[in-house]
Amino acid sequence: MFSKLYLKLALFALMFTVAAPAFSQVAAAARQGGIPISVGGGFNYWDMDWGTTRMEGGTLWVDYYPTYPTVLPAFLQGLGVEIEARDVSLNPGVNEKNLRYVTAGGGAIYSWHHFHNIHPYGKFDMAFGGLNFTIPQLPLYRHDTRTVYGPGGGVEYRIYHHIWARVDYEYQFWPELFGPHSLNPRGFTFGAMYDFRYRSRP
Repeated sequence: MFSKLYLKLALFALMFTVAAPAFSQVAAAARQGGIPISVGGGFNYWDMDWGTTRMEGGTLWVDYYPTYPTVLPAFLQGLGVEIEARDVSLNPGVNEKNLRYVTAGGGAIYSWHHFHNIHPYGKFDMAFGGLNFTIPQLPLYRHDTRTVYGPGGGVEYRIYHHIWARVDYEYQFWPELFGPHSLNPRGFTFGAMYDFRYRSRP
C-alpha cells in the first residue's frame, strides 16, 4: 500500500518537473535579497536494503547559499552547503522490531535557480550514521556506526512567497558493514521548507 502511494507521488513529481519549465518564468526579476538560508523538514519513505524492509521516518535540513547574491558568475550562484539529519525508525518489519537508521551530516548542494517557481537540484552528502538491527546468530551485535556518503537530488517548488515544497531522493553507501560490500539504503523525502532568500515577489 505504502509503496504504491509513494510510487504515484514520485511519478507525479517527475512529470511536474518535466512540465513546469513550459510555464515557469525566469527568476532574475524575483530575487530581492534576504538571508541566503532555507530550513525544512519532511517525511521519508526508505528502502533499508535489509531484505525487503521499507520504513518511514523524518528528515530536517538547512541549506546555506554563501554565493547568493554575489558578483560571481551566475552559474556559481546556486552552489551551497546542506546540513541534514534523518531518522528512519517507523514501521519496521515483524522480524526487525528494533531496526533503526539515523544519520547526521552535510555536504554540497547545487540548486538551479533559472526559473521563478521551480528549482531542480543535485547534492552530495557525507554523514555519521548509526544502525540498530537484529542478527539471531549474533545476539550481542545490535548496533554499528559508519561514515556514510551518498549522492542525491530532487526538485523544489514555490507554493507561496517563502514556502516551498520539496521532493528529494538519496542513495547512500554504508561501506563494509557486513563484509566487503556496502549497505545501500535509499529513498524519497517529501517535505516543505521556508526560504529566507525571498523577501518579496513581483
